[in-house]
Amino acid sequence: MILKLLIFAVVGLLIYKFLGGKLPTLGKTAQEKKLDEDTLVECEKCSTYVTVKESFIVHGKYYCSKECRP
Repeated sequence: MILKLLIFAVVGLLIYKFLGGKLPTLGKTAQEKKLDEDTLVECEKCSTYVTVKESFIVHGKYYCSKECRP
């Protein structure tokens, strides 16, 4: 009985490692997807592209600088 449980745990761990250490998710919507820091976004005012890390977010909109944000 303990041997079966041990084998089941090892198989589960191997499947987990095979999936890259991430559990699968079902049907994420566009809003639920997380933006990486390297993702480029367009400024709402001047249409310049900046990375998410460098942008200013005001009311869910991206701005490239303090001059562009409201």
